[in-house]
Amino acid sequence: PGVSTEYLDADRPSWRVYYPLTVGWRPALRQMIIDFGLACPFVDIERDLSLVQAAAREHFPPGFVYAADCQLQVLRTLFFRNKGAYLIGRFVNDGELLPFAVPILRDSQGRLYLDTVLFGSERIEALFNFARAYFMVDMDVPSAYVRFLKTLMPTKPESELYTMLGFHKQGKTLFYRDLLQHLKYSHDHFIVAPGIKGLVMLVFTLPSFPYVFKLIKDKRGKEISREFIQSQYQLVKFHDRAGRMADTWEYSGVPFPKDRVDPGLLAELKEFAPSQIEEEGDSIVIRHLYIERRMVPLNIYLEQADDADREHAIIEYGDAIKQMVAANMFPGDMLWKNFGMTRQGRVVFYDYDEVAYITDCNFRRIPPPRTPEDEMSAEPWYSVGPHDVFPEEFGTFLLGNPRVRELFMKHHADLLDAGYWQERQRRIREGVLDDVFPYPETLRFRNRLPAQPSAQAA
Repeated sequence: PGVSTEYLDADRPSWRVYYPLTVGWRPALRQMIIDFGLACPFVDIERDLSLVQAAAREHFPPGFVYAADCQLQVLRTLFFRNKGAYLIGRFVNDGELLPFAVPILRDSQGRLYLDTVLFGSERIEALFNFARAYFMVDMDVPSAYVRFLKTLMPTKPESELYTMLGFHKQGKTLFYRDLLQHLKYSHDHFIVAPGIKGLVMLVFTLPSFPYVFKLIKDKRGKEISREFIQSQYQLVKFHDRAGRMADTWEYSGVPFPKDRVDPGLLAELKEFAPSQIEEEGDSIVIRHLYIERRMVPLNIYLEQADDADREHAIIEYGDAIKQMVAANMFPGDMLWKNFGMTRQGRVVFYDYDEVAYITDCNFRRIPPPRTPEDEMSAEPWYSVGPHDVFPEEFGTFLLGNPRVRELFMKHHADLLDAGYWQERQRRIREGVLDDVFPYPETLRFRNRLPAQPSAQAA
């Protein structure tokens, strides 16, 4: 049985408070860092604190008035993920809250430095995006952390916050409660999700609810087993998703009110997944399904986009693939329909039945034809192994639209070159982990502000 954490208490508060108007901004910021008790030395903490202050001056308008309640509230422990640790807090002034986060990284010698400071709910939400890996956090009272985070990200459901902190069962329970509550006060029907229908998954949605429901078809267009597909989803869930692969919740035995299921959807369920559904009274029970955030399929987005949005989408598509590659993941099926555009304007991959580790693939160039007959042949004139990938062929399936081709070749032509993939593969095998930041490179101190002289340097 589940145990609620809502009313747990701890001997020490879940966050610390600093009063910069009393002790001064620099001492308050310095103490904020010292209190985490980090064992590794900093490259130059005074320089970093100067950069934080400079970024704050840049963020706040000239003449900003600090009120009597001015304070920094910071969660007691750091949020660890991949190469970074994140300080999460909020600036309180005149009763208003400004969320902020400070990423702490290590250089090649193991020394620490503050990489940037992020202000505002939008930037914090990007850290907790559903397409990113979970945080590791040492918490006495998880519910207190979630309540604090909820003030920083008011639109983020608590179910997603618990999940991002590693509390999967709690997240799933809260999500299902949210769904039941939504069904009480909505009247629309579950329908087949818009877009090109998949060969493996049947996808449906409730238009008023921002999620999709996916179940494995009995009649699949690919010769792969149900167990293999489930193992692929499990692989992605516990891998570094690099902000480019959607997280999923996995459920079993989920009842849906029959009167809310569109007849067209019910017909598809009976045709393509009869073993996965059961009618019980007024309910349709689905034996096994995945739930994930709804996005606009990229093929639909590109059809409807203006020139500027189309270029942004193509850039994002290539960046998504390259960041997946940095995490040692190959999408397998790179068609537009397998990617989606989020509300934040990011492209995310969500079709996992063909994902593979980059290091397991064999990226090859197509050999030149031996004869004119080879060149005209419908069949390849060269041998193809089970793990062979020919990047030159991607363009055949992706770039039929001349406008899309022009933009793709402008920004991501290297994805059609086997040499690009082989080089990435070599780096991964040598243990080189490329940086994938959950914030724009332009916000990093090294790219944003001139280095400040420090007391240590002096």
